[in-house]
Amino acid sequence: MSELKNKIAIITGATGGIGFAVAERLGKDGYTVILNGIDDAEGAKRVEELTANGITAEYYGFDVTKEEEVSANIKKIGEKYGKIDVLVNNAGGLGGRSRFEDMTTDFYRFVMALNLDSVFFASRAAIPFLKKGDHPSIINYTSNAGWTAGGPGAGVYGTSKAGVHAITRALAKDLAEYGIRANAVSPGTIDTPFHAQIKATKPEVFASWANNIMLGRLGQPEDVASVVSFLASKDAAFLTAETIQVGGGQALGI
Repeated sequence: MSELKNKIAIITGATGGIGFAVAERLGKDGYTVILNGIDDAEGAKRVEELTANGITAEYYGFDVTKEEEVSANIKKIGEKYGKIDVLVNNAGGLGGRSRFEDMTTDFYRFVMALNLDSVFFASRAAIPFLKKGDHPSIINYTSNAGWTAGGPGAGVYGTSKAGVHAITRALAKDLAEYGIRANAVSPGTIDTPFHAQIKATKPEVFASWANNIMLGRLGQPEDVASVVSFLASKDAAFLTAETIQVGGGQALGI
């Protein structure tokens, strides 16, 4: 713990779901955690929760799809602490569903910005400070949709996540000379508020999803957080350009 007490981790989209679980886990690991989000009230609440548990945490409100906001805030964080040790590009999402024939250009660009541009903006801004970090790394989030191209209406989501898979490997190549690692996690179906609506309205459908998972259960945010913790640690010092599936075997199908 003492070895990590001065280490800085930024987690985008960290006011709920998997992002908050990652912030909590890295905080328990000893990092100072910087949470990002767009709901300032929720961000303040989450920082209070972490602080009450003895974790040093801060919140920065900015939209990861906005280049200027990302660049300015990550620069501010990096200059305040003199370095960044871990960047977790957690922010992202489906953004809605649309078939290509009816898809508006605005919708296409929003989903790509949310999932792929955000990784580029945040990583680019963080690199000068990651170069000053200890065993620094970038951890991105892709999806099985990056390989399967997503279900009906989720084609652009799958496209964006395939891009995250590629940019993770590209970042690993680009940054290896500085000792900066870049890896990704690919969460399966995780029980988070993301699925709250179907869980409330069609609980039988929600429960049936576990039937498509080899280990017979949905994932929990902590399942992803533990893998992110590993990737950020010295135990993963020889791991870069990798994507770890965190889905109970879901990617293989049964």
